[in-house]
Order: sequence, then C-alpha cells, then structure tokens
Amino acid sequence: MMKKLIAAGLFLIINFFQVYSQIITADPFFPTVNDEIIITFDASQGNKGLMGFTGDVYAHTGVITSESTTPSDWKHAPSKWGDNSQKYKLSRVQGDIYQLVISPSIHEYYGILPGEVVKQLAFVFRSADTYKEGKTSDGGDIFYQVYEPGLNIILVTPDRSPVMVGPGELIGIEAHAIESDSIILMVDDSIHTQVAGSSLQVNIVAKQEGKHWIRVVAGNSAGKEVADSVYYFIKDKVLFSSLPAGAKDGITYLSDTSVMLVLFAPEKKSVYAIGDFTNWELDNKYMMKLTPDLQRFWTTIEGLEKGKEYIFQYLVDDSILIGDPYAEQISDPWNDKWITEETYPGLIPYPDGKTSWTATVLKTGEEEYTWTTENFTPPEKKDLIIYELLIRDFTREHTFQSVIDTLPYLEKLGINAIELMPVSEFEGNLSWGYNPSYYFAVDKYYGPKNDFKKLIDTCHSRGIAVIMDMVLNHSFGQSPLVKLYWDAANNRPLPWNRWFNPVAKHDFNVGYDFNHESAQTKIFCRRVLRFWLEEYRVDGFRFDLSKGFTQKNTLGDMAAMGAYDASRIAIWKDYADTIWSINPNAYVILEHFAANNEEKELADHGMMLWGNMNWDYSNAAKGASSSLAWGTSQARGWEKPHLVTYMESHDEERLMVRVLKDGLAVQDYNTRNRSVAQERMELAAVFFLTIPGPKMIWQFGELGYDISIEYNGRLGQKPPAWPYFWDTDPKHIYQVYQFL
Repeated sequence: MMKKLIAAGLFLIINFFQVYSQIITADPFFPTVNDEIIITFDASQGNKGLMGFTGDVYAHTGVITSESTTPSDWKHAPSKWGDNSQKYKLSRVQGDIYQLVISPSIHEYYGILPGEVVKQLAFVFRSADTYKEGKTSDGGDIFYQVYEPGLNIILVTPDRSPVMVGPGELIGIEAHAIESDSIILMVDDSIHTQVAGSSLQVNIVAKQEGKHWIRVVAGNSAGKEVADSVYYFIKDKVLFSSLPAGAKDGITYLSDTSVMLVLFAPEKKSVYAIGDFTNWELDNKYMMKLTPDLQRFWTTIEGLEKGKEYIFQYLVDDSILIGDPYAEQISDPWNDKWITEETYPGLIPYPDGKTSWTATVLKTGEEEYTWTTENFTPPEKKDLIIYELLIRDFTREHTFQSVIDTLPYLEKLGINAIELMPVSEFEGNLSWGYNPSYYFAVDKYYGPKNDFKKLIDTCHSRGIAVIMDMVLNHSFGQSPLVKLYWDAANNRPLPWNRWFNPVAKHDFNVGYDFNHESAQTKIFCRRVLRFWLEEYRVDGFRFDLSKGFTQKNTLGDMAAMGAYDASRIAIWKDYADTIWSINPNAYVILEHFAANNEEKELADHGMMLWGNMNWDYSNAAKGASSSLAWGTSQARGWEKPHLVTYMESHDEERLMVRVLKDGLAVQDYNTRNRSVAQERMELAAVFFLTIPGPKMIWQFGELGYDISIEYNGRLGQKPPAWPYFWDTDPKHIYQVYQFL
C-alpha cells in the first residue's frame, strides 16, 4: 500500500525509515494542488541540524511530480542552492518551531506546468549560509504528500514502516480521513476497531515476534474505500555464533545458490539483511548472528538463483541503511537512471519505493573473466612514459570499451603506461572520481567490470601497463563506513568511527578524512590494494593526496603539513611493502609534494613521486624566465630516478591555454599567435621528454589541447580532442611527441 504520511520519504511505495512524522506538519492535513498550505517545521526533530539555531532559516523546496523519475528528481526547485529570497524564508513561531506559507496555492507557488500532477512537496531546511541543514534523522530529504480532492486517509501514527517494538508493547494508532463516513482498523487481516466519522485513536498491543500489518480503511456512503498501512515488527533475540572457517568481511560465495554475508560493526546491537530475497521487508529469518567477541554480524542466505543479481542492504540498529562495504557493484537511486543501455547493457534497476540510499548487488554463479595475456612484464620505472586520462572526457562514449578502441593511437604515440583517474565507485556520474564511496566496485558510468578487465588485458597485450588512481585520503557520505558511525547532528563521523576522523587533520581535505593510524583503516586499505592487484591485475597505483596520510594535526598551517613527518613515512612504507608482497613489480606513485628529505626517503624505499613542473614549463613556453632543473631527480639530490615529472596533469591549467592567453612577444614573434604557440608546445616537449627518468603526459597534451580547465566549471565535462588529430598543426605536435 502507498504510505501517505507526514514527512514521508517515499516514492510510489514505502521506503525503509524515510517516514518522520512531526519533522513537518501541514495545514490543511490533506492539501491539494489548489490549496494554500502552511508547513510547520520542528528543528528539534530529524537530524536536529538546526536545533537551537538562532539565525534565519530558509527552505530549499521543490515538488515530486508525474514528470519525476526518482525521489531526488525535484521539479520547480530554486535555480540555485542557497537562494535566500523572501519566498523561501521561514518565520520563527517559537524556539525550534518555524513556519513556511506556500501561497496563494501549491500550483502558483511552484509554477506547476499544464499536465503535471504534483505528488509530494520536498524540503531541506537550511541556514542562510547553507552550513546547517534540517533533514531526516539519517540525512535524507523531507517529503509531504499532496492529495487529489475527495476521499483520503492518513495514518498519523505510527509514522513509519516498519515500527520496531517489543512484545506486549502498546502501539498508539491515530488516523484521520476526509469525506469519510467510517474508519476500520485491521491488524493482520482481522478487524480490531471500527468507528464512525473521520478520525480514529486507539491503542493496540504488540503480539509475538515477527511482522504484523496495521491497516486503516476509510469508506463513504458511495461505497468507495481508501486505505493506508504500515507494519510493526518484533525482533527475535540476537543469536551468538562464531564465524565459520574461512569467512571474511563482505560477501563470500558458498555455492551457485548460497552466500555468506559478514559485516564488521562493533558496538551495534542488531543487523538484518534485507533485499530482493526478503521482498524488502524485515524477516527474522534474515537477522544476522553476532560473533561472541561482539565485532561482526553474519548470516548465510540459501535458495538463490544461479546467475541472478540480487540487490540488498544491511539494516543496522533499526535505523541505519547501508550497502556492503566490500560489494563489487552498487545500485544507486540517484545516478543509475542516467546510465544508458549502450554504456552498461542490462543494468539492474534500483528498487525505487522499496528502500532508500545506496544498495549493493550480489550474484552467484558468475562466470570468471578469461584473461588472454599472462605474465605481463611492466616497463622499468625509469622508462615509464605515463598517459594520464579521465575516461569521462577522453571519449564521448566515456566507456572502458571506447578507451580500448583508442589504444592503437596511444601505442603509436609511444607511451607505455596509462594512468586512469579513479574508476572505483564514486558519487555521481559526471565526476573526476575523487569523491569515492565504494572501493571494490567499478563505477558503472564507465561500463561493466569485465570491460575494465578487458581494457587491462588488452593494454597488456600491447605492452602498456595500467596504473589506477587510488583515493584513500578520504571518502564521501555514501560510504557505508562513514554512515555506520555517523553524527547526524554535526554532519560528520562520530568520534568512535573505526575508520574516519570526525574532523580532518589538514586543510587540503575534502569529504571525510581517513585515520591511517587506525588498525581497521589499515586492514581495509590493505584489502582494497590486494583486490585490485589480484582481481583486476592492475600494475600499480597513483595515490591521491598521499601527504594527507597522517594523524599529525596541521589545520590552519599548510606549511606544517608538508614538513618531514616520520609517522607518515612509516604508514607509506607499510602500504608500499603490502603492495610489493603481492606484486613485487607494482608501481607505487605518490601525489605527495612534501619536504624534499621526506620525498627522498620514500623514493629510496622504492616509491615514485609526482613532480609538478606546470608553472615552469608554462613560463618557458610563454617565453618567460624559467628553470627546468627541478624536474630531474638529480637536482633534488635523489639517488634513485623515481621522480615522475609532468608539464600538465588533471589539476593544472593547460600549457596551450596559458601561452595563448599570456604568452610574450618580441617584435613580430608573438607566442600568442596560434601557429607560434603550437611550435612552443613542440619545443616544450623536446625539453620535457629528453630529460632522463619517468614522465607523465596529460590527455591530449600531445595535440596542444586548448580548452581551459575552467571550461564548464573546473570539474565539469570537457570536449574530447579527437578532431584535433585531423588538423595538420595539432597532428604535428603529436608527431613530435611520437618521435621523442
């Protein structure tokens, strides 16, 4: 049954724990699109992000209509986040109670288009500076049902489904209807109470363990009926049982029809597995056992269909919904709908209306990828010519297969390694990938996981190594490791989160800061590294923001962050040794930019480090004074040639853009002239590629790419440069690179 309820976080049918009565109430109770409506917001409810706040509060609000495809597909919302127009300002009634008047009607306030049917109002409440937010207790958006005129009923309490209670506990039932003659309350298909009129208030007594449906039915003299329902659930006692031999955190496939699920969750009281195999309802059969050391929950699931994909989640302590941190595929309610059949054939759809937040996928009896290139020997470190690329912007198709199709171009260019910007699951689709959430899953926006294996396999067949950009400095809010111990009131990880610092230790951090001195972080990261080396046969990693792998607090002092840090060095030696214990030839490349004596020590240990020479080569190309010496390991006093020098990376403005904009001129020789600028690109390549040691080229630098990094916003999509190759002058730059 559809749940029609105050602050109902649903779309079409019930969502787990997305109903939060009393966060907002509405007058009238049953608003239609033609009504003026007063929304009352209680900041002491939900995540309490605005509780006690004394400043101005605004609503970011829109509507879910017949044109919406998911609960996140709001229509007619403000054109920008942070719109402080008077239209969206709430008035304070008293304390934490605020009101928003939607006038003269829902239709006119939001500007509903002809033919659109409004289903729900959607809200996030916020401070004027947007730093504080009022949302549901798990950080979700707040919704209120909009009704068609006529007979309607709403269950005010219980306010969510399922209702978690104990045996013998009283459950208060309150229901209101409009245009009704009577209301019937049914519990487990038996009539409990029947009253005349349009309201009902009664208590029921919870029965034995398991699931029990509460249903209210309103009828009128015309013989019409409408209903609303929830179910209450009584948990069994948690069973204690040791992990079976060979069990590990995550998904273990036992047979073609059975799996074992294990979740590391110290201090948690109960965990249920829910998903397609439970019809997205709680079932004591799927209550997970707790190990005697109180560290892990586990269960086995039988009777699965071989080769069938099942979407599932964990329900932790009756309120936290997360996917499996070790899952190799996620199901995303916000972004999967934008992934085309051409990109990912047969992608299993997200179970809209049955749950909320990110879920994960399991599949028994999956066929293994057949590797065709065995015993690949990667190039020596000193001989590396790395080509860094972002799949999203490298081809219009943005797929692993489309990169495979370009390998003849790259092979002829002469590179012997490609470095892929992050391809493990990140938040959103149109991202650089440095906002990771699931570390064992390939991001579906680039295609199926076996296509990634095929890319690596094909690269190896052509003598090209594949280096994976790995982001272990931080993670983002969809991460189950973040959500498992989350402080909703302060919008950050709890102090006892096993993996993350509540507050980042340095100023460069984005997302949530990993604590790399935590034993659980070390265990998790080592397993991440082993997985990609063994399962995907990547040839190494480039580590983003490696300087952040420290618990030394340098907030407010960026210079101190780069100073010699013995604890950080120890962490990196440990991770590097872990990698080399799995693959002695694997590359470990750090984006470090720390004190030279620290970088030298890491280089001496066998690691490689990025050497940013963008400013120096830009000046040289523009005709300004510049020294290129720091681009050599010898100038830095390093004994090993482990400096990966580059003129451009994903992070810097393009050389060609700098020259065309700011190049110098002497008499009739003007570096801003396009033909001269292209010659300057060739000259820069001569000085760059002839210096001994490993080098890195940013995608399309070999064609004199002239689209600014700020085009479409710094992180926004950029057009691929393939048309350049058919232009004589850019192709000549390519030929110079090729020759060098």
